[in-house]
Amino acid sequence: MVKGKILNDPVYGFINVPYGLLFQLAEHPWFQRLRRIKQMSLAHYVYPGALHTRFHHALGALHLMTEAVEVLRGKGVDISPEEAEGVQVAILLHDIGHGPFSHTLEHSLINVSHETLSLLFMEALDEAFDGRLTLARRIFDGSHPKHFLHQLVSGQVDMDRMDYLNRDSFFTGVHEGVIGYDRIIKMLDVRDNELVVEEKGIYSVEKFLIARRLMYWQAYLHKTVLSAEQMLVKTILRARQLTRSGHEVEAPRPLAFFLKNELTPEHFSQNREELLGNFALLDDHDVMSALKAWAFSNDPLLAYLSQGILHRRLYKLELSNEPFDPAYVNSIRHCVERWNPFRAEALPYLVFEGEEKNSAYDTSKDEVKILHKNGAVLPMSMSADYGIQSKLVTKYYLCYPKESVGPAMQM
Repeated sequence: MVKGKILNDPVYGFINVPYGLLFQLAEHPWFQRLRRIKQMSLAHYVYPGALHTRFHHALGALHLMTEAVEVLRGKGVDISPEEAEGVQVAILLHDIGHGPFSHTLEHSLINVSHETLSLLFMEALDEAFDGRLTLARRIFDGSHPKHFLHQLVSGQVDMDRMDYLNRDSFFTGVHEGVIGYDRIIKMLDVRDNELVVEEKGIYSVEKFLIARRLMYWQAYLHKTVLSAEQMLVKTILRARQLTRSGHEVEAPRPLAFFLKNELTPEHFSQNREELLGNFALLDDHDVMSALKAWAFSNDPLLAYLSQGILHRRLYKLELSNEPFDPAYVNSIRHCVERWNPFRAEALPYLVFEGEEKNSAYDTSKDEVKILHKNGAVLPMSMSADYGIQSKLVTKYYLCYPKESVGPAMQM
């Protein structure tokens, strides 16, 4: 048995981080930064227990990956020691590129995906560790010939999803998200270089897909959570607008750097060392510290937005299965215009529309494969007794300050 650091995880109990490369990576400052990135952004405004971090999630996903590798090896799947470590490294670092409040500010504060940043971090760490992450990088980006290893990191039933559903359900108390992760892992196998689930595990997979759909609409995209996150986005955009128009906006140095600079994936590729170094200093605490300062800003709009987030005075957010009637949107906009205590330029920060999309299961690519007792391997959509919801669900939202409309319109 590989010796390692024993950690007491509230979800799985005692888990092991093997000494060697995995432990060294877990100890690295770039990984330790994930302690300061909330897994569920501002979901704790609705579910007070949802204060767990990307650090928790990464270690949990590593634990599940270790179990999955052991199960597959026990069924005769060829996974070398180097490949086992590579896929463990890939899952440990899969979220290292997340910025403050996870997905919320991904395309407003920094217009670079967290997957791109994760790969750049892995490239830099590969150089720092003398090429020992090369295999992990190939598994992560899908270029390794054993495709099933990539599927364990990023697929329909990967260890990432397996942990975040289980963990987010635990910390929010939303029991609809509970999944039989242990049974699914024990039912995993490989056929023709593809990850498959034995037929005995099909109902656990169905439960997993249903749980994912319910968690999105009940927790991740809960309308109050969405309101808080959209207000945070608007606050950052206002601070950025002021900064770039020459106003002095107080902010911690890591945050100030990204408020001033518009950066693309090309910038990060061309100047990786400097930009990753700046990004690695940025976390939730910088944003919260800035909000506390901005609450006293000379700019009334920035102060209003910041105070709203700090004191949970959130916008009203209406959800609809259909696009909002333009006449209704105009009536809300007119109410906000009459109420608006700020300049006319504030209107886009006060009333706005948007949409959120989610599909619990995508049949268009990389379906879950079911290994039937007769040896046939069929996609989940052809194996389930009941229809699998693969439709992309779109919900539309309209967001505005509660105090801007009369009581009758707030009903």
